[in-house]
Amino acid sequence: QVRLAESGGDAVQAGGSLKLACVVTGYSSSGNCIGWFRRAQGKEREGVAYIYTGNGATTHADSVRGRFTISRDKAKNTVYLQMNDLKPEDTATYICAGPRLDRSGYACPPIGARYENHFGYWGQGTQVTVSS
Repeated sequence: QVRLAESGGDAVQAGGSLKLACVVTGYSSSGNCIGWFRRAQGKEREGVAYIYTGNGATTHADSVRGRFTISRDKAKNTVYLQMNDLKPEDTATYICAGPRLDRSGYACPPIGARYENHFGYWGQGTQVTVSS
């Protein structure tokens, strides 16, 4: 059974940093596209960053590029999101997601709502609050 479990959310001041973790279990393929998403209150969910765990290839949304970095530790089955220079507009629930079983092993799609059907498993989320 596929499971994703996030941790690391907290309340920080603007300019601060946080590192989120997502433990991924249950996939038989060693390479999967794992994504970080966020949902702010009153807004739609948006993709933040994706990583293909097989070769480490990454993609980041324009809104976070240069401030956030996605990475993975294959030995720990964990995907991280390092967030630096946090801004109040980064306040959201951060959720990690893994592919549908029929998409397991495939490279990451582009970030965007039209491609989010690649993902079929979602974590519960972890809250990040950034105060000014």
